[in-house]
Amino acid sequence: MTSAGGGAAPTVGVALCRAGVLRLSFLGGRAAAGHGELGFSLRNTGTTPCSTGGYPGILFLDRSGAPLPTTPRHTTDDFFGHVALGRLAIPPGASFSFRLGVSQVAGPGAGCRTAYGLQVIAPDDTQTMRVGLPAGTSECGTTTVSPVAPGSGAFG
Repeated sequence: MTSAGGGAAPTVGVALCRAGVLRLSFLGGRAAAGHGELGFSLRNTGTTPCSTGGYPGILFLDRSGAPLPTTPRHTTDDFFGHVALGRLAIPPGASFSFRLGVSQVAGPGAGCRTAYGLQVIAPDDTQTMRVGLPAGTSECGTTTVSPVAPGSGAFG
């Protein structure tokens, strides 16, 4: 699992968005020219605003929930466009998102695997959360990870 982070300093006086007040959801996926895009949201279920920014840590999971080899690469620009890196203030009940870009065509020496779940560490946190990928997703190498964006903006 990669470590999270990579953003600006936390907002002064606002708690960090941590797993205890976040609900992870799978937004869906789409594909184009051998590339898949998966979107995820994290909702602030707390009663106060929280602050976050940077990149989540990720780990693909097999059907039984066991870890799969995962090679993430943090990027603001991927096959599906640009997501700005910055700090976010998330009001209670609001969400932020990130996306993964997966290669669905194996290159030389790359083995494809099907992931049925994702383990996530929110930026600024160390606790894990898990979400299912109901139809499974094929992953054949390095996975790009976008920084978090407000709402579903990373998966828009």
